[in-house]
Amino acid sequence: MESPLIQLLVLAGIAVFLILRLKSVLGTREGFEKPPVAPSQKRSNRPDLEVIEGGPDLDITDYVEDGSAQATALAAMKRVEPSFQVGEFVQGARGAYEMILMGFEKGELDSLQGFLAEDVFDSFVEAVAQREDQGLTIEAEFIGVRETALINASFDESTRLAEITMRFVAELTSVVRDREGEIVEGDPKAVKRQKDTWVFARNMGADDPNWQLVATDG
Repeated sequence: MESPLIQLLVLAGIAVFLILRLKSVLGTREGFEKPPVAPSQKRSNRPDLEVIEGGPDLDITDYVEDGSAQATALAAMKRVEPSFQVGEFVQGARGAYEMILMGFEKGELDSLQGFLAEDVFDSFVEAVAQREDQGLTIEAEFIGVRETALINASFDESTRLAEITMRFVAELTSVVRDREGEIVEGDPKAVKRQKDTWVFARNMGADDPNWQLVATDG
């Protein structure tokens, strides 16, 4: 009589051990749990950047205040040319600023003509010519743009002329040398901060994708 009872107790002990072992491996579930989401279906914690119809365009409101005159002008540019992106323009303007600034400093203007309005190009040529007449040369090294801001935008619906005003703060080293190579201004080791406000313009919807610098204000 005792032998079957002992066998039952042994089997019961083994069953309890197996149940506890399975729980430690598989864990426990309470109620109805949703199946795990596959990696490709998981949503990130980043905000959804999709523009909802009638909602703000983040490509615009990242740079100017929603509902402002500047935002209205930028939205009008987009309606005429849907491929236009404010973020891409700002990055392009930043690159153009370095290229044009250093081209002017070094007196290398031929490659810049297509990016400058005619009167701006003429004023650059005149300034470089005056330097050369005085026997002056500029040695400059661009360090980087520290600040970039879109401060104004306007759009003429009738002519489709768009104008965007950008403010840049850059750091560079610059010295002016005379004919003998002597420094007459600046310090090659001193980093100076330069602030410029430039206006770029373009006819939206035109085949030429290039914006032109139409005005400068240091």
